[in-house]
Amino acid sequence: MKEIELDALDRAILGALLEDGRQSQVDLAERIPLSATAIARRIRALEERHVIEGYQARLSRQALGLGMTVVVQISLKSQNEELLKAFEEAITLAPSVVSCHLMSGEDDYFVTVLARDLADFERIHKEELSRLPGVARLKSSFALREVANRLLPASCLLPARK
Repeated sequence: MKEIELDALDRAILGALLEDGRQSQVDLAERIPLSATAIARRIRALEERHVIEGYQARLSRQALGLGMTVVVQISLKSQNEELLKAFEEAITLAPSVVSCHLMSGEDDYFVTVLARDLADFERIHKEELSRLPGVARLKSSFALREVANRLLPASCLLPARK
């Protein structure tokens, strides 16, 4: 997909929404030199161009009892297209998985899982992960502490270098 051209005002709107997605257009107009109506038009255009894909609440993992983050490296028995497709369809249905990336290198997938504790992860490992199609090896690493967690880096709003 081709990168979408954004001007300085679009970048300012997106930066403000990254900080607080619940800001009203009136609040944004106090920070950005545009009227609330002009900001609403720009936000609608950014949504239509799929720069803004949606809105969501950021929930506290701790408050929900999900104190354990586990990174799981998964290797499959084979990399044929049919098995990759079956694995990917199945992992999107695994309720404890928060992200999954197809990787280059030694492991096929890099998966992030949230669990309540070690016993909960053992259940997830047994009932969700090990039952995925074509799994040859699971290697789990437990996060000791979260240092940074952002959906996008601030640098994504800098103009592209040409």
